[in-house]
Order: sequence, then C-alpha cells, then structure tokens
Amino acid sequence: MAAAGADVVPGADNGDPGWLRGVFGEGFGIGGDSYLWLERGALLLYLAVLACASALASRLLWAAAVAGVLAFTVAPPLLSLDVFSYASYARLDALHGVNPYAHPPAAVPGDEAVRFVQDFRGATSSYGPVFTLAAESLAHLGLPGFVWTMKGLAGLAVLGTAWIAGRLAVVRGLDPRPAVALVALNPLVLVHVVGGAHNDSLMALTMIAGVAAVVAGRDLSGGLGLVAAAGVKIAGAVAIPFALIEGIRRPRIVAGVAAGILAVVALALLAYGTAVDSALSVATTNQDLASRASLPSTISDAFGIGLDPVRAAALGLYAVLVAALLAWTARGGDWVRAAGWAVLGLLLATSYLTPWYVIWALPLAAVARDRALVAATLLVTAFLLRHQVPGLGG
Repeated sequence: MAAAGADVVPGADNGDPGWLRGVFGEGFGIGGDSYLWLERGALLLYLAVLACASALASRLLWAAAVAGVLAFTVAPPLLSLDVFSYASYARLDALHGVNPYAHPPAAVPGDEAVRFVQDFRGATSSYGPVFTLAAESLAHLGLPGFVWTMKGLAGLAVLGTAWIAGRLAVVRGLDPRPAVALVALNPLVLVHVVGGAHNDSLMALTMIAGVAAVVAGRDLSGGLGLVAAAGVKIAGAVAIPFALIEGIRRPRIVAGVAAGILAVVALALLAYGTAVDSALSVATTNQDLASRASLPSTISDAFGIGLDPVRAAALGLYAVLVAALLAWTARGGDWVRAAGWAVLGLLLATSYLTPWYVIWALPLAAVARDRALVAATLLVTAFLLRHQVPGLGG
C-alpha cells in the first residue's frame, strides 16, 4: 500500500477522517512514483501468470485472486473520488428528497458526502437508474457505511465476473484458468476498480451474466441482464445490438431485451421522472471532455494536432468498426467475439478514458476465443498503466 495522502487516497485531502484509511492505517510509506513502479511490476507478473495460467492449479489462481481482491477491498478508496459522487447522488434523493438527475450534489452543500466531491460537484448524475436506485438503499448506512459497502460490492463483483467468465469459457471450449486470471488479476482492476470502488465492476458483472445466460440458451433472462447492465452504466449497452442480431435466430433474446428496456424505463420514470434523460445527455457530452489517458489525446499531443479532428476521426472509425462487426455477426459471425471488439474499440475511440474502464473489455475478451482480442486488451492495460493518473505523475 502507498502512503495515505492526497495523491493515492484523494479523500484524505478533505479532513482525513479516521474511518477512511481502512485496516492499513498510515500505509507502507510508498510514494507516488514508487507506487507506479510497483504497478508496472505487477503488470509484468500478471503477464507471466497469464502466459502459464493453463499449467497452474485452479485453486492457486483463485487463492491469488481472492487475496488480491481482498487486499484492495480493505484498502482506502484509491486514486478516485467517484465513490463519494455515488454516495452524494444516492443521499440527495434518499435523505434530502432531491432528484439526482435534476440537481447536482452542490444543491445540498451541507451534506456530509459533498465535501469529498470535487470535479463533478455541479453535475447531475450520469449513472443509470438501476445503479442509482440500488445505491439509495445504502444511503441510510451513513457515509462510512456507504463507502465501505461499495468497496465490498466492487470486490465481490470482480470475483463474480471472473467466476462467470471462467464458467462461460468452459461452455465455449476454452480453459477457464486464463479467463479467471485475465479478469481477476489485472492490476488496473485490483488498484482502480476494487481499490476505487467503481460501479464499473457491477456493470461488468451484469453484462457478462447476461452474455452467459444467452450463450446457455436462457434467452429471456439474458436479454434482461444485458439491459440491466446498461441500467447501471450506459456503456453496458454496447453488447446489446450484437445480441439482437443473434436474436434474429432466437426471438426470445429480442423479447428479453424489449422487456428489459420497458422495465428500466418504467422504473426510471416512476423514480425520477423525465429528468432521468439527463444521464444520457451527460454520457454523450463526456465526449466533449478529454483525459490524457485516452488514445485521441495521446495522438493529439504526440503530433501537435488539435484534439477535435482527432476525436472526430476516432469516432468515425469506431462507427465503421461497429458497422462492420454488426454485418459480420449478421452473416453468422460469433456475436460474443464481435461484442468484445466493439467494447475494446470504444475504449480506443473515446476521448475520455480512465484506468478502471478496462474492466468493460476484460470479461468479453476472456471468453471471445480470439487471441488477438486478448492481446489488444493487454496492450490497452499497459497503455493505461503508462499514463495512469496526473496526481501520481505517471
């Protein structure tokens, strides 16, 4: 663990409450630069484990996965303040009767969670209504209870995603051990997804559960699961068009997706009214933002080209990729494999990319039966580790 402080434990910059530090207390005295090198070493170890995963005992891999996830679950929230945004949006409605899709955290400045929210204090929620409603059920636990429950859920979701990926790999004729290792031992997943308590873990779990259900022939529940993933975070919708093409041959998939959409829309309107559409608008306007970890930003900086034309070109190429993948799927191509490439393409095309987004692609890559997709996902992992977070100087 790194030394507790604003660089690694950003919440500590806001009064340093004792409950925030977790069981590691003051940390191990490791500074930001050393922390980055440890992560890079972890990447090399991760690649070594993946290379020989099929020769390792399943129990050993699972022991390593559980130990790694547990270590970062009990660590303080790392490298991101997003978990406090989750808490703030949940508390707006549950404790103050304020619609989080119509009002930002700043609308209730005296709330305990708001002082930890920085960049998005004036923004309404961009998260799906399924996640927001679920998070509201945790709001009454108090801020410490909310944060640590989210940490625990993120850890369980990562292990659940790895378990489903392993089971699905077997169904698709693959060795489950590399699939489990690819998801659960990824250093970005451990440090950022679990360490940062990101809801991307819940989206990935719901998405791969939906994919697994469709592959297993449980078409109706599979369609519902895929829509539920989008109800956690809109990026979870990327797999849906490919499942719908598969649904041309299996109409119950289409019925499941339609039922899921109706259920999520009805739930959202009943809970939040028409203001919930702000989540979609915020998600789309994220492309007006840029993070230095994104490929368009990297190309723009490296070649001295304005970001706007690079971003437009990236999105145009992504549209072509998706169209080609949909056409290939319609001609009988593997829809799971196509969805995996579509998700990875989204990570490469977006101008707003963070390290924890890698979990969007990992479970699909793990079961896609495509070594090139796995290799490309690992390259994205290495790329994101190189860029990291500005506060750490990576």
